[in-house]
Amino acid sequence: MTLDCRLYLITPPALSDLAAFGRDLALALDAGDVAALQIRLKAAPDDQIAAAVAALAPIARAHDVAVILNDRPDLAAALDCDGVHIGQDDMAFAAARKLMGKDRMIGVTCHDSRHLAMEAAEGGADYVAFGAFFPTQTKDVAHHAEPEILTIWQETMEVPCVAIGGVTVENAGAIAAAGADFVAVSAGVWRHPDGPAAAVRAFDEALRTAY
Repeated sequence: MTLDCRLYLITPPALSDLAAFGRDLALALDAGDVAALQIRLKAAPDDQIAAAVAALAPIARAHDVAVILNDRPDLAAALDCDGVHIGQDDMAFAAARKLMGKDRMIGVTCHDSRHLAMEAAEGGADYVAFGAFFPTQTKDVAHHAEPEILTIWQETMEVPCVAIGGVTVENAGAIAAAGADFVAVSAGVWRHPDGPAAAVRAFDEALRTAY
């Protein structure tokens, strides 16, 4: 069953045991509908990022899950990822598109700004990301978005939107109902008390019953 709002997984910020994480990832992807896996290892050197992509991309693709690399269009292209996610302080969109080519996805962080999102969409972004919607321990939050921005975006634009920042099983339904096409989750899955697979099943149910 395809859900109206789908889960967009983000890796933990560090992966000390790739083999163990790969097993957890496979179980999580077996458990429910997941659209994408963003490999987000900001503090890792290039060789560790490359190793993570080599280990995790086959697992994701076996489940028809897109592999998106955070921040680094150069590495995303070199490692044959399906896409890249860039922030406002990363490489300019035009330069990223030149590296990635026309067939790979580029998503853009737009914080709480419809203006930034419209600029990204008009420039050719494949999706825009709004957030943070809730407090999160995954990263420092300088911008707080309200669910209304998702509703307005959904009513006025065709480019998909991702909601990020503190999304949990408990609040995902409300974010989906507000208009998110995807909910991006890291700690809400990997730190779930019952484990990642149980988390994905719970998100599946929350998103399915959100409408």
